[in-house]
Amino acid sequence: MKEGVRISMAAVGVCVLVMSGRVVEAAEHGGQEHGGQEHGGTATAPTTDASAAKEHGGAAKEPSVQAATAEPSAEQLRRRIESYVKEQSDANGTFAIEDPETGATRHLQFVRVHQRVGKTGALYYSCTDMRDINTAELLDLDFDVMASGGNLEVVDARIHKVEGKARYTYDANDQRIPLPPSAR
Repeated sequence: MKEGVRISMAAVGVCVLVMSGRVVEAAEHGGQEHGGQEHGGTATAPTTDASAAKEHGGAAKEPSVQAATAEPSAEQLRRRIESYVKEQSDANGTFAIEDPETGATRHLQFVRVHQRVGKTGALYYSCTDMRDINTAELLDLDFDVMASGGNLEVVDARIHKVEGKARYTYDANDQRIPLPPSAR
């Protein structure tokens, strides 16, 4: 990780979707995965990816034309997250992030950015899959992106899942709720 860059592990994740030029508010995971919600809000844009549709359920609503033209595209947001990971990676291509549960620094290899991009409040989000180079575990990291003056800035990254087991969910007000180990 480059010197002077600090990733806050306490910022609240947020989610309106930008997919194929459509901007819609979204519920990530539709509350089906953990009995709670991943992110509050309404509706997702349709997707042809069955796993993404299940993970990010909801019903779509059409945005205003003005809202659609003022928002960065899903592709721009995905590219920014991927470029951020590369910028913050070391010479070996590993992205370092502190694991708040263990206190250890995990060294991760980028796999992919998920297709889904969401927005809640002022921040956009998307998830990535990354593999821990020491344990071979697959992690799902959530990245929050701020759009300001045509610039896209990653403002937070945090571990959401380890080997498919979520560490937190969201209530109806987008407040992150940690899941106890017994609920994972």
